[in-house]
Amino acid sequence: MSEYYNPNRSRNLYDPKKNAAPDGEPFRLSRSKIELFLDCPRCFYLDRRLGVGRPPGYPFALNSAVDTLLKKEFDIHRAKKTAHPLMKAYGLDAIPFAHSKLDEWRENFKGVQFHHEPTNFIMTGAVDDLWVREKAGPKGKNEIIIVDYKATSKETKVTLDAEWQGGYKRQMEMYQWLVRRTGFTVSDTGYFVYCNGKTDRKSFDGKLEFDIDLIPYTGSDAWVEGALFDCKKCLDGEAVPPAADDCDYCLYRNAVAKVVKNNHKK
Repeated sequence: MSEYYNPNRSRNLYDPKKNAAPDGEPFRLSRSKIELFLDCPRCFYLDRRLGVGRPPGYPFALNSAVDTLLKKEFDIHRAKKTAHPLMKAYGLDAIPFAHSKLDEWRENFKGVQFHHEPTNFIMTGAVDDLWVREKAGPKGKNEIIIVDYKATSKETKVTLDAEWQGGYKRQMEMYQWLVRRTGFTVSDTGYFVYCNGKTDRKSFDGKLEFDIDLIPYTGSDAWVEGALFDCKKCLDGEAVPPAADDCDYCLYRNAVAKVVKNNHKK
């Protein structure tokens, strides 16, 4: 892989004829790309239809390390079929859910998959964890709980109140929609295991300690199917759609194009 960012690609692009329902080749659409469409239809179209993606962000290596360690920790209790102390501390009657496909469902570029036949999209999403109620929940026994791991470091207590965290909530709802399509009964309430790095220690001593909160979120996945149809309508169009008013990427592109154009005139 080149060390330089190449924004152009010719593979995995949507073709209205090739990917048309019902007999066309299904088109894979990840949860993150649906979020991209909701963020800015123009960036979504440029990416999935024309092959020009946004520059990638830098990887959050520490967040990935926390994610990996949390999975190992919950997997210990999964194997023993016991509740994690965090579940007990918050009075949640559940244990980590054991399933032969869990590793696949967690894996990026695989994840939980569902073929939405009306759009011919294969929607995918890699979950962090699934828990299951030990006793009958509001929807009956074996109710699955979607769990997402998050890591940050801030002086105040973590919440889900910030406007930018709307993406976290939609992420949870898309996972709930996907897992329901695999045939499981899924709770409307999911949980964020939120790790907040402590900065009030006297010294580093080669380790970072965290406060860990279990934050419930009750949402609705009723919007997801409509978003899939909106994504298809966008990709089927022959014209590049308007940009979102607050899209930093499009504002930057427009500003650069204007400056370059004026410079050429001079």
